[in-house]
Amino acid sequence: MSLRINDVAPDFTAETTQGTVHFHEWIGDNWAVLFSHPKDFTPVCTTELGAVAGLEKEFAKRGAKVIGLSVDPVASHKKWEPDIQEVTGHQVNYPMIGDPELKVAKLYDMLPGDAGNSSEGRTPAQNACVRTVFVIGPDKRIKLTLSYPMSTGRNFDEILRVLDSIQLTAKHKVSTPANWKQGEDVIIGGAVSNEEADKLFPGYKTVNPYIRTAAQPK
Repeated sequence: MSLRINDVAPDFTAETTQGTVHFHEWIGDNWAVLFSHPKDFTPVCTTELGAVAGLEKEFAKRGAKVIGLSVDPVASHKKWEPDIQEVTGHQVNYPMIGDPELKVAKLYDMLPGDAGNSSEGRTPAQNACVRTVFVIGPDKRIKLTLSYPMSTGRNFDEILRVLDSIQLTAKHKVSTPANWKQGEDVIIGGAVSNEEADKLFPGYKTVNPYIRTAAQPK
């Protein structure tokens, strides 16, 4: 069965470019963003890894750690890192998981169980579905999953935007509307009565009987 939002993110132990990682232990009390790749030395993925390197401080501001995965050995990842820096201008300082036996890719339902047990000889096309993002909360539960096609680079500004929304709505009885950005008005939760809304969101607006908006809580 595929992983769903609010499922516990599967725990694992794996080798990375920064040593052995016990995933749940590595997350600790932080948020985590796990983003995966089908193969080393592929053009779109090279730009993505550099983009995340450039945004790592933005993720850190939100209490989020980032970790990459590619279905190749760690030694290959380390050889790839200079290319990423040359192409994008950003040095990769976060860990990259080596998954040469496809264990993590299968654990996270990115590859089928009959995909074999070695990355050797596999092409990016065979690993096409290993193009996924998981946002995981401090409770180790999956808060977001996104899957992208091979030809489309991921929008990590959007992932930051969603992380902002998830963290805000976890603390307050609100949701965020389409295209919401940090600092914009939010929607008051349907379970909040008008009387409670008066206390929590003074001056809120009633758009219609089921949509009430308010300034973003601080």
